[in-house]
Amino acid sequence: MNDRELGCNSGGGQFMDRGRMNQNGVVQPLLTDLYQITMAYAYWKSDKTDDQAVFDLFFRNNPFHGEFTIFAGLEECLKFLDSFHYSQSDIEYLKQTLPEGIENEFFEYLGNLTARDVTLYAIDEGTVAFPRVPIIKIEGPLIIVQLLETTLLTLVNYASLMATNAARYRMVAGKHVKLLEFGLRRAQGPDGGLSASKYSYTGGFDGTSNVLAGKLFNIPVKGTHAHAYITSFSSVGELKTRLLKHKQTGIMEDLLEHAIRHRQMLSHVLDVSTEESSEGELAAMVSYAIAFPDGFMALVDTYDVKSRETEQITQLSSSVKTDINNSSTITTKATTTTTKATTAPTTSKNGFSKLSNGHNKIKINGHKTLENGQQNGNHNGSSLTIKEPNQIVSTSIITPTTTTTKTTASTNGSAYLPKYVEKSFRSGLLNFSAVALALNDLGYHALGIRIDSGDLAYLSCLAREAFEKVAERFKVPWFNKLTIVASNDINEDTILSLNEQGHKIDCFGIGTHLVTCQRQPALGCVYKLVEINGQPRIKLSQDVEKVTMPGNKSAYRLYSADGHALIDLLQKVTEPPPAVGQKVLCRHPFQESKRAYVIPSHVESLYKVYWKSGKICQQLPTLEQVREKVQISLKTLRNDHKRTLNPTPYKVAVSDNLYNFIHDLWLQNAPIGELS
Repeated sequence: MNDRELGCNSGGGQFMDRGRMNQNGVVQPLLTDLYQITMAYAYWKSDKTDDQAVFDLFFRNNPFHGEFTIFAGLEECLKFLDSFHYSQSDIEYLKQTLPEGIENEFFEYLGNLTARDVTLYAIDEGTVAFPRVPIIKIEGPLIIVQLLETTLLTLVNYASLMATNAARYRMVAGKHVKLLEFGLRRAQGPDGGLSASKYSYTGGFDGTSNVLAGKLFNIPVKGTHAHAYITSFSSVGELKTRLLKHKQTGIMEDLLEHAIRHRQMLSHVLDVSTEESSEGELAAMVSYAIAFPDGFMALVDTYDVKSRETEQITQLSSSVKTDINNSSTITTKATTTTTKATTAPTTSKNGFSKLSNGHNKIKINGHKTLENGQQNGNHNGSSLTIKEPNQIVSTSIITPTTTTTKTTASTNGSAYLPKYVEKSFRSGLLNFSAVALALNDLGYHALGIRIDSGDLAYLSCLAREAFEKVAERFKVPWFNKLTIVASNDINEDTILSLNEQGHKIDCFGIGTHLVTCQRQPALGCVYKLVEINGQPRIKLSQDVEKVTMPGNKSAYRLYSADGHALIDLLQKVTEPPPAVGQKVLCRHPFQESKRAYVIPSHVESLYKVYWKSGKICQQLPTLEQVREKVQISLKTLRNDHKRTLNPTPYKVAVSDNLYNFIHDLWLQNAPIGELS
């Protein structure tokens, strides 16, 4: 049994230790498409074992409607080349699986194959890349480089897509907001989850909830707790442990007693009655704080606690339902908002109410709220939450002001009335602040809160205002700097909307939209033969986008005087590289009239030899260094290339020599039609 088989079958799981690199045992020669092996046999049968080929690995379009891509996955490709070998069990399986009649000598040939005669050129991992510029170039015996295709593509496609997605989140969030990857439970299987954690960190995230990824890749691991922990307690009487050792004196003190005392004082500061808070929530927070006094981060939106005012609204709602057919106007003392509902809304997939006119829009006091899935921070003391198809829920703070609320019956005779639901956040905020001050009494500092539902912009501002009040009233300056974490199905557009609303969020926990790359689930890298035995090869298509650029090529990035990248230039390997200060004619590969002279202030050769003669030829960077490379490389692009809305396309060109070469070869290979 070889090293790979030992790695797959050992108790340590699918990752095996190969020195400095963790080798994924799933990545092996049989992780390929069947036709790669059948082609290999046909090549072998045709006596092409000595043919030398060049393949380009590239993509045709940038993902996410953007104008850049982050190249990632190179290290995994090099690990694959380093371990490439068909085991005896692989050969036995292929003998059983491939069609009958395949000669035994071919299986002997496969059993002796390695990547020793392969040469791999690539741009640096973490570099921004662009369509049609090969990110990897493979040279070597035709059969072996053909067999590498599928595995190399699967190692690069998702890695680059994930790193690009993460980099885009980093750009819209800004450099001062922390980003955490919370997507393991939503990822496409265990390998997808691990890859998402690794390459989101590469793209600019600050940590992950994935513990195994933390171990394997040395990524910071972060997390809070779930609603389940809060709901597992129903009263303070369930607390088995209430004592916590003072950090400085070592004296055991009753943390619950401190928290209850502070909660009474805080109720006046935060204008929240202790009757509005959940005893079970307080017990859960005290319990968690005792377990992690230096790392207390609490989820504060678990309960919707009914107060006396809420009960009044509920009773009023019942009476109105009885009289709704006889009267369209009611008077109440328990609301601050006038709400009109003239049509019965239906609930759309995103959970928001959709009016009968098809517009996903609700207005309160003239302010648009919750449109197209975005969250609105214009509240004037109120917000709107859609709970059910026939219910509009107002979260306005109830005051003893007399207001007339007009309610118009819908076609089915039901009515829409305000209902107070903000209590869940107020309860959590009160209980958290009480426990945080109790910890402070014992020499500890809480970390912050997590908000997992509701209007994130508004609630974060409310929380920050509360923390500032507490800091001033109780003379605890560090309370001003408590971290506010937001989660709840966040995507790129959500963050852009929150930025416009002036949120006070310090950290985003992002899962589904990040790890599944919902806006574009695949990058679409391809692997094309461009040269065999020194002769160029071209793939023709009626779709010009799919026409390949033939021959063995070099790639250069030309920079302007201000340090920004101007253009990527492809040319034949036999051409001299472009020179600084010298005029270079750059041409569109397929459109004759698109051409320009460029005088570069700096020229960067994009390719390095990473694998040759069976060895890695470059000092591989650490994950931290690749992560830094991403940000450095992005800074070389102008802002208009990176903006989220209508970014300027980055130019990719060919030299005049390569342009003529492509089109001459195109004419030679294109069939001549005949009219009759």
